[in-house]
Amino acid sequence: MPATPYLLSFDHVGSPESGYITSTQLADNIPFVIKRVFWTQGTPPETTRGHHANMATEEVLVALTGSIKVLIDTGHARQEFELTHPQQGLYVPAMCWVELRFSEGATALCLTSTDYSKKDYIRDYAYFKKLTTHGAL
Repeated sequence: MPATPYLLSFDHVGSPESGYITSTQLADNIPFVIKRVFWTQGTPPETTRGHHANMATEEVLVALTGSIKVLIDTGHARQEFELTHPQQGLYVPAMCWVELRFSEGATALCLTSTDYSKKDYIRDYAYFKKLTTHGAL
């Protein structure tokens, strides 16, 4: 059975008067060892990003600013999530097709379990469905 995407919360301290600090607190609530960190910004709201799955890479997505609508397809079920604040992340297991829509001015932070490898990406949805529904992994 494939792993299931889920929301997780990050530790944060502060106040409206002084601002907030949000932390993974030694990454205790991240379900993998973090190998890479990247962020995406400046995406027009009418653009959908993603359109891929990763063979091995697990991710945690965070909306640092703005909001991000995330569609995840495991090959067996589709789920929609909306990330609206930086104290919340979305765990995305390997072998999940992901599509993202950003609000105006949104910035996404991504923590991953692997370094970047072009070979890890599946960019053909029909091929992804074949792999996930026929057990061809």
